[in-house]
Amino acid sequence: MTMLRVGGLQKHFGGVLAVDDVDLELAEGELHAVIGPNGAGKTTLIHLLSGALKADAGVIVLDGRDVTRLAMHRRVRLGLARSYQITSVFPNITVLENLALAVQGASGRDDRDRARTELGAVGLGARADDLAGALAHGERRRLELGLALATGARLLLLDEPMAGMGPEEAARIVDLLSALKRKRTILLVEHDMDAVFRLADRITTLVDGRVIASGAPEEIRRHPEVRRAYLGEEAPQ
Repeated sequence: MTMLRVGGLQKHFGGVLAVDDVDLELAEGELHAVIGPNGAGKTTLIHLLSGALKADAGVIVLDGRDVTRLAMHRRVRLGLARSYQITSVFPNITVLENLALAVQGASGRDDRDRARTELGAVGLGARADDLAGALAHGERRRLELGLALATGARLLLLDEPMAGMGPEEAARIVDLLSALKRKRTILLVEHDMDAVFRLADRITTLVDGRVIASGAPEEIRRHPEVRRAYLGEEAPQ
């Protein structure tokens, strides 16, 4: 079953075509990675899918429903949630209270038990009563993933969840995403190629706002245009 279908998506910023006629499909339960060099249009694509930006052309269909013109909060109610490159948590309340607010925003109920369950799922159960501002960078990223999970979203848009992390914390995020695969549908934008090739069911490569290749990881690994435009010597062996 197709969870997300994108057709002919475009976004201009002045004379720059940041997203240029992008087609994309995500099957339910799939982890689909989007890669590409800086300035390729990856974050703009996430903004368009989440509703943070309005598309100039094209269509976005979420679980069979056209959401192209829907506001972000309405897309959240339909089961879509996103994370950001820069962490966006409330630092002056506890970790548990951050999750409780996300649960309440999605369900209208103050359900601390569910909030604790989501904290456990992202490995932060022991930090429940600590201020979110006291968390290390990697822990904040895991909390942000917990916030997305707490909305009950079936489709997660994750924008560089491993940005700024050391190897140990990045490995924790990879393990977490591995555990989430199949339970949620995930669109992952990430520069860590080892993580991408370990996690992804399919990979789409953007260059200058356009899709130059989309397919299984091994297909993308060997694609000459992808290697030339982005992977180069960094391509996994």
